[in-house]
Amino acid sequence: MSKENRTARLTLLIDPEKKTAFEELCKAEDVTPSQKVRQFIREYVEHKLGPDWREQRTSKRD
Repeated sequence: MSKENRTARLTLLIDPEKKTAFEELCKAEDVTPSQKVRQFIREYVEHKLGPDWREQRTSKRD
């Protein structure tokens, strides 16, 4: 999979204990929290819109 364009920032508030647990789980998987959040978002978008969601959005703009 090619690298995604990473120019947008998403800020969220999370319970500090949950954040610590998440960071520990990510470390155990040898991924950064940012990588894991991008994975969650990618999987959610593809689940809801399908794996070709980018092409669908591009064709709507034309």
